[in-house]
Amino acid sequence: MSDKTVKHEVAAARVPAYSWYALVILTLVYVLNFLDRTLIFLLFPPIKQEMGFTDFQLAILGPASFAIFYTVLGIPFGRMADRTTRKYLIAGGLAVWSLFAGLTGFAGGFWTMLACRVMVGVGEATLGPAALSLLSDYFPPRIRATVQAIYSSGIAIGGGLAYFLGGWIAQQPHLGWRWAFYLLGFPGLLLTLFVLLLREQPRGQTEVAAVRYTSQDWKVLFRSVPLRYLYLGYAMFGLAANNLGAWGATFFVRVHSLSLSQVGLLAGLLSVTAGVPGTILGGYAADRFRRLGRGGRMLFGAGAALISVPLWLVLLFSNSLILLLVVSFILLGLALMWLGPAAADVHDIAGPQLRGLGIGIYFFTVILTAYGIGSPLIGKLSDLLGVTTNPGQMRYALLICPIACALGALFLWLGSRSMNRQ
Repeated sequence: MSDKTVKHEVAAARVPAYSWYALVILTLVYVLNFLDRTLIFLLFPPIKQEMGFTDFQLAILGPASFAIFYTVLGIPFGRMADRTTRKYLIAGGLAVWSLFAGLTGFAGGFWTMLACRVMVGVGEATLGPAALSLLSDYFPPRIRATVQAIYSSGIAIGGGLAYFLGGWIAQQPHLGWRWAFYLLGFPGLLLTLFVLLLREQPRGQTEVAAVRYTSQDWKVLFRSVPLRYLYLGYAMFGLAANNLGAWGATFFVRVHSLSLSQVGLLAGLLSVTAGVPGTILGGYAADRFRRLGRGGRMLFGAGAALISVPLWLVLLFSNSLILLLVVSFILLGLALMWLGPAAADVHDIAGPQLRGLGIGIYFFTVILTAYGIGSPLIGKLSDLLGVTTNPGQMRYALLICPIACALGALFLWLGSRSMNRQ
């Protein structure tokens, strides 16, 4: 072993305190990212009541409008993350999505609200590729899934805060749903300064045996068989996971007659108590599974997707509130466990120079499938099944989710086998 390799391994083994500080800042940004993204889902019932929108229109305003530009711009922003100063990309996106999240409260109709939600998607598209790429240069590969799972816990925290605070604000007679956007959107502008002050790390500095691609080798990402299965598998699993957040609150309000404040409290508690440990433990467990072979993380994801299938069926067709809460707790943990492992595998396969693009493609496939296809399809099926007069029919529209979990488990299992053979 050369002296250079030994020094590199020793450097990779050490994790400076500043790396953990950067992880905290980027996780806080992701908390705001998901808070602003999720808030509108909880507010579907009062928005529908005031504006008279159909479920299909709500799906366009919530998941689909976000997905349109998030997916379209995710790949070019991923390319930019491989070539530009990543903290500037993150700070600019944070400013844009925080501004338009707050402005959503001023919308007077469908098209103005749609424009605001599209711009939220534009801003948020900058974060994933740049932040995850930056984290891989702050931390060594041996704890990559764990670190990226800690970052991804921002989903559960942000979603929990959206439900807690959004539900409480919307129920206040002197405030209402518009003030939820004002009070939870605009404050994100203050965090941009902390992002701008972060140190930009040299690319690949934590790697011992990095994949030797250059930024010009982008076509290899489309030729990689394990990556294709990874993108397909997590797109299917993500359809179910994301629509649990997109339609879950509306499902409980309609089918089980809970109030918006009750749903906000319960969903917020579940998001934090199940989502945060589930996400972090998922990253840790996947790093352990990685010791079984290169495809160990994808095998872990396949197991989580498969276990989710029967849980989804219980969630949709049980009428016991206690059982529903227990199942929701487990299902929410499983719905977030795969986030760290998925990003870690993309980075390992793509290498330091193509991480941003690899993650951009990953977000493109997951968000497009979940929000651009899955959410409007569920909304349209709900309208066709007549949920306005028979709310229980929403159960059947949501059957798309367990079907997607089963397909996701199959693709990820095939990806794991393919990766182990390389």
